[in-house]
Amino acid sequence: MSTPADTFVAPACPEQIKILFQDEHIVLINKPSGLLSLSGKNPLNRDSVHYRLVQQFPSATMAHRLDFGTSGIMLVALSKTVNANLTRQFQNRTVNKTYMAMLDGHLASDEGDIDAPIAKDKPNFPLLKICHDEGKPALSHYRVLERLENPLRSRVLFSPQTGRTHQLRLHSREIGHPILGCDLYGTKQTRLMASRLLLHALSLEFEHPASSQRMKMSCFCSF
Repeated sequence: MSTPADTFVAPACPEQIKILFQDEHIVLINKPSGLLSLSGKNPLNRDSVHYRLVQQFPSATMAHRLDFGTSGIMLVALSKTVNANLTRQFQNRTVNKTYMAMLDGHLASDEGDIDAPIAKDKPNFPLLKICHDEGKPALSHYRVLERLENPLRSRVLFSPQTGRTHQLRLHSREIGHPILGCDLYGTKQTRLMASRLLLHALSLEFEHPASSQRMKMSCFCSF
């Protein structure tokens, strides 16, 4: 039986992947919005970050993923040993991540925490939901960088303390300020306020898998 995830066909993404840093162990890239991280099961979705990178780096494996609509920094391993090291860092929550997002409306507080557990929304797979009874812990810190007018918007810096799927999209909606351009959790109005999901992975801080030196890499945000 097919699922919505299987039947989704991604439109062609003309934008190129930009390499921010590379050595013999890792590659850091700027992923464009509208490009899958992995090709997935549907043969019509062959194009992806992984598909493109293995043309240049045959041993490349994905240490983590970004949603289809999310742009920004991604960390790619160039061997199984490196991938295992980086995966362990993500699982142990020693990787620090920041995201830029444009939210609907003006947030009342300049900064705060969103503590809202996330669970599968089984009748509406592959959507997720906030659920305090069955959800897994999810915590995001936000800081308002700018409040804009006409229409009312807030540019926000997110620092997720957990790495749940769709976490920032769900947490933004939970506080009444969905991310502009979000097709899954936005309102009809906020979906139309941007031509793409206005969520960008801005920075990653992690331990280099070979040297053990702490690295912090940032990636320009275009909105």
